[in-house]
Amino acid sequence: MSTNRIPGARPRPGVVRTRLESFLGVVELAGLVVIGLATTFAMAEEGWKVAGMGKVSITDLLLMFLYLEVLAMVGRYLKLGQLPVRFPLYIAMVSLARDLILRFNESTEFHLLALCGGVVMLACGVLILRYGQYRFPSPDDGENGAVE
Repeated sequence: MSTNRIPGARPRPGVVRTRLESFLGVVELAGLVVIGLATTFAMAEEGWKVAGMGKVSITDLLLMFLYLEVLAMVGRYLKLGQLPVRFPLYIAMVSLARDLILRFNESTEFHLLALCGGVVMLACGVLILRYGQYRFPSPDDGENGAVE
């Protein structure tokens, strides 16, 4: 089979698909690098702020924990090429808890109840996901349906 192309001929779908997948892979990697660098910069900035103030509050710790979770999520995706749905749920729970602590004195009862309800709903979602992963393991979950 000749590799010479006929002028005006369209490329084969397999070649286009391979090039597109390659391009998307590069864009995905670049996006992950940008997210990782931005998160690292934000965490360093928060660390300098805490060091400058000379005291650490629970909201500062929760914010740094959020940054660590984002970095762990990026690292896992780079390492394994997959991302459990639980990671964003954990990040959302910590974010709601941080908002609850930050705005406790100035929030209405409805706002506080909504935040607490959101945390409970996210926690239930994590429990359902973990139970489903344990009860109905996929081949990617490892032996005995072990959940990470």
